[in-house]
Amino acid sequence: MMDQPKKFNFEIPPVLESARLLLREQTVEDAAAAFHLRTNEEVMKYVPRAKPANIEEIYALIEEIKQGTLREENLGWAITLIEAPDIMIGFIGFPHFDFPNFRAEVGYMLAPGFWGKGIASEALGLMNKFAFEELGLHSLYAVIDPDNLASAKVLVKQGYVKEAHFKEDFYFEGKFLDSVIYSLLKPE
Repeated sequence: MMDQPKKFNFEIPPVLESARLLLREQTVEDAAAAFHLRTNEEVMKYVPRAKPANIEEIYALIEEIKQGTLREENLGWAITLIEAPDIMIGFIGFPHFDFPNFRAEVGYMLAPGFWGKGIASEALGLMNKFAFEELGLHSLYAVIDPDNLASAKVLVKQGYVKEAHFKEDFYFEGKFLDSVIYSLLKPE
């Protein structure tokens, strides 16, 4: 029998670092960057969530993520470049944990000026390692729009495998949308 995965008991996410990226806690100082990210038509094209109407909604979202972390329900990081750690260029995290099943959902978004540079894949790789080595999870999954080929490419580059295509399983803004599930098992 496997030991239960390690729930975390920290107030802020630990810093994750690679040669060029620093993943750190998202703070209120990131609110303007988060607002621009979450209101950008290109970024939100495949994200079926309402765009924030104002910066106050971003402050509330940052607080909601922080409270979710304290309750061990979610965990997220601001994506920054190592040479500019105060400038958030994206967000990555686990919006949902399923600890009894050793599983978590992953999600990410990146400012368009940083697309196509391997940054999302590199950030996801850091998070995957953290999930398996530090949290003791067995599998990770992402739910994406089937037309989001760039996101699918990021997932496949990190070893995720397409497992399912659900027809019209999500209702958003008066339309039924399809979802595709990619998953990754802990390396043996």
